[in-house]
Amino acid sequence: LCRGGLAERLCRLQNRERSAISFWRHQCVSDDKTPSDKSSVLIVKILEIFEECTIQVAICQQLEQSPVTLSPEDAVISAEEPILKVLFTKETTAHLKSRPQDVIHIYPPWQKLLLQNAGVPVIMNTYFSRKVLLSEHSEAREKTSGLTKMLIRKNIISLAQTFRLDDLDDKLHQEPSDNQVACAPQLHNKQHPLALSAVNDSLLDMVESQGAVGWREVQVRVVIQRVYCLPAREGYRSHTQGNKPLCATPGTNSDPPKVRLCLLVQDAYGMFSEVWLQSLSSTDDTEQYCRRWEGKSCCLAGMKILQRTTRGRALGLFSLIDSLWPPVVPLKVPGQSQDSEMMTTKLPPPSFCYILTVQSGEIHVEVDEEEQISNLYQPPAVHGLKEILQINECNERCSFWAQVLYRRLQTKHNVPVDQRDILLFVTDSTLQNVVHGIPKVVAVSVTASCVLGMEIREALSAGSQLVFFKDALWGNGRIICVERTVLLLQKPLLCLAAGADLSKLTGPVRLDELDSTTQANSICALRGTVVGVNESTAFSWPTCDRCGNGKLELCPQDRELLYCNQCSEVVTTPVLKMQLEVFLSCPSRSQSTVKVKVWQRPAQFVLLTMLLFLQTYEVQSVLGKEVGLLNCYVHSVTSHPNCVALEEIVLL
Repeated sequence: LCRGGLAERLCRLQNRERSAISFWRHQCVSDDKTPSDKSSVLIVKILEIFEECTIQVAICQQLEQSPVTLSPEDAVISAEEPILKVLFTKETTAHLKSRPQDVIHIYPPWQKLLLQNAGVPVIMNTYFSRKVLLSEHSEAREKTSGLTKMLIRKNIISLAQTFRLDDLDDKLHQEPSDNQVACAPQLHNKQHPLALSAVNDSLLDMVESQGAVGWREVQVRVVIQRVYCLPAREGYRSHTQGNKPLCATPGTNSDPPKVRLCLLVQDAYGMFSEVWLQSLSSTDDTEQYCRRWEGKSCCLAGMKILQRTTRGRALGLFSLIDSLWPPVVPLKVPGQSQDSEMMTTKLPPPSFCYILTVQSGEIHVEVDEEEQISNLYQPPAVHGLKEILQINECNERCSFWAQVLYRRLQTKHNVPVDQRDILLFVTDSTLQNVVHGIPKVVAVSVTASCVLGMEIREALSAGSQLVFFKDALWGNGRIICVERTVLLLQKPLLCLAAGADLSKLTGPVRLDELDSTTQANSICALRGTVVGVNESTAFSWPTCDRCGNGKLELCPQDRELLYCNQCSEVVTTPVLKMQLEVFLSCPSRSQSTVKVKVWQRPAQFVLLTMLLFLQTYEVQSVLGKEVGLLNCYVHSVTSHPNCVALEEIVLL
């Protein structure tokens, strides 16, 4: 908050108000003291209670005095005594636990509001209120009634009805018996057929009228902008059967990582919400959900608010929202006529977003898959990599096709392989055709929070793939796949080409050659002359030909054979791997020491194949040999000492 601003002053005032109320209640309970001046105390008897916009409204009859010896049922009330409408906040309601026939003392500074064309005064500022128990009979009734839940009628007042924007069906909103909502969860299961037929088009309207507990009486109509998966929360995972989560059980390290299906939805007023649906044991269904649901309208019911988040708390979510702003069609404006000429797109981007989740055991997301794509839907705009590298803004979402050339797991100790960050080195025709100034290959960092399906993981392990990166994050010269980024092998049904060349690569892939601009954690092509071999660090070891395990043991039954603990089988044809460090002299970096490490199968590598005879011949026989072009991964580039450390690799 800005120092000295209105928001800061309001926050301090609210804090002082809460402290004063808590202190007053504590004093009443501990000292059993009430103000001696009874003339300023308003005494009312509750006749009826209902809820409106999260405020409890009590229709009360004013009493001149509260008898000390009589119970509320025995108190004689004159018909001439005034009727009042008393407003209680949610916090005051929870403290009083009031019911019809209860007697309430309201202490100053309460206020009376007289409305035009309304004969019943309204009593506000009722924070200092106290329920009076007049006898032992009342105390006994209070204890027994506390065990039962009372039905509170909720008046659903929409914003459209408040501002007289629409002619709503009065019948739908004036059924008191159908709009009663129980405080007990077990009474939520039965719903009147008319209740779910009321469809609103404003998320904020639902939040205002229904509150955070859950949407029961009405639905809200939204457009699905994106479908993706997020990692499930740590510690608890939901077992699912069909579309309904059954129960939550503690997760263990041996469980496969669970993910949650999520929707990013937008209403007709431009408001966004992220909807958390059921947990999935596999992400392979994400692609079909994207194809079936994205761009379609759906109705949400049975939702509850999990969190209200802001731009500062959820940068990743709002970077995705910003990529969908401004809308492609005019939006409705609250409080104005909904004529088309009054709609506008000149609105600031949203500054907050509600995270919604389904009620336990209930899912009401009705997607009309036969419906046409909504005009509000914004498909991902696909660009070429050359165009993306020229974007000046930070934290911009981008979508592109690219050929994956090389995949590398980031080294992290004590982290499972499927939870490590991955570096994907990719290219496309827009980069391969560039002569100077722009790299021919770029690195895409896939963080552990980006959910990858088993299909995409297996495809990347098998070989080079043409992959669609949807809603990746660009900033500070890097492309990062974070939460809400989706990787697909097939082209989405709807995407804007935006002039991008999406054709496959026809010729051989070219890498940038090693030079003074080469940076660490990149790949390059290398040519040079062998000037030395580090014999002290050269070694070889056998690995399992099935799983690649490099820690083989001698077989207990036959000490001449090797045994793999991971496969639990004897290894009859082990694969020999070697590590060598070779020093090269490169014309492109004549002032640097270029050290190439080779740490793979000898038969796959040009450099190792050439140096195999080191086992039987002298090192001097390979010095001065020309090598290249070698495909290498750059581990480090240092200036003191001036050294470049590389590793020979094989492209997918």
